[in-house]
Amino acid sequence: MLDPAQPASTLKLVPIATSQKGGALHSQPVTLELVGWVCALPKEQTAAIAMLDRRYADLPRLPNDHNTYTLGSIGNHNVVVACLPKGRIGTVSAAIVATQLIHAFPSIKFGLMVGIGGGIPPKVRLGDIVVGTPSGQYPGVVQWDLGKKEEDKFIRTGSSNNPPSLLLSAVTKLESDHELTRSRIPDYLDEMVSKYPRLAPKYLRPESLRDVLFKADYDHNESTPDYPDVDSPENENEEDEEESCRNCDKTQVIKRKPQDMLVHYGLIASGNSVVKSATFRENLQQYFKGEVLCIEMEAAGLLDNFPCIVIRGICNYADSHKNKTWQEHAAALAAAYAKELLGYIQPSDVDKEQTAGDILSGG
Repeated sequence: MLDPAQPASTLKLVPIATSQKGGALHSQPVTLELVGWVCALPKEQTAAIAMLDRRYADLPRLPNDHNTYTLGSIGNHNVVVACLPKGRIGTVSAAIVATQLIHAFPSIKFGLMVGIGGGIPPKVRLGDIVVGTPSGQYPGVVQWDLGKKEEDKFIRTGSSNNPPSLLLSAVTKLESDHELTRSRIPDYLDEMVSKYPRLAPKYLRPESLRDVLFKADYDHNESTPDYPDVDSPENENEEDEEESCRNCDKTQVIKRKPQDMLVHYGLIASGNSVVKSATFRENLQQYFKGEVLCIEMEAAGLLDNFPCIVIRGICNYADSHKNKTWQEHAAALAAAYAKELLGYIQPSDVDKEQTAGDILSGG
């Protein structure tokens, strides 16, 4: 349980474990480490909250802290979930949220950046999961930025820190167990909709979802649809944009055999612009010698301010056909993987780690 009188700046979540002595139940406070979980979009936050085994009451915010937090636990780990402000995506916003999170909860030892991203075909497909891990000469995340309004050019501006060794070791064991047995991700999705039935239509994979990949040289057909989309506001921003491909030439679709969800480990490219160009995607992949698996918008700003690992559910192919139809399901998959990963991390091992604040300050 949480002590509402305890300042958030010194908070360490204290669940109550019960044990039976002499026929009576006695409550014993058990102090656990705190995991920071950062999301960029409300639908990613929804999936994160749905994965909590227990949820605690909210706490008052510190002065000048503009984050809102959801507190809970997953297994033996206490978790604090923070989401970027509505409409403020990108590396700068992610860095601000992470900095305020660490200031509000100095007992945080490591973090998870969990959400959706664009996949790089042919290896990665819609509904897969990409985990940012070191690949070749690169850390788990590399940063790129667009050149001077040259749509299909980019300039690499830097790379982020490697994920903490504790997390990489857990990832290694989880990867092996997935090969030996099976992932628990389907179980966690079932538990999610059992607790929150309203999430089922979008966050489980609907029968209507199709994994469609168009040829890289075929652009989205932006002609007027056969009938108006009355649910879309007239002035929707780019992040909320959802364009149908019902007018696109289906002969330009690449034929592929269906396959089950896969988890991929490797390089994630991060930048401040939405990528909706197959040409850019292919150029970026060529620049990084085929090692990039995913493109997203926040991780590069986070890893320099927050020791964490990045987990992305794939919801589009970063081309002109990009839309929102896979987003909720992809967010749920990434959140379920994050929950499974936490099960491979022992709290006793976490206790030996430096806090995130100490790592960043060089303490």
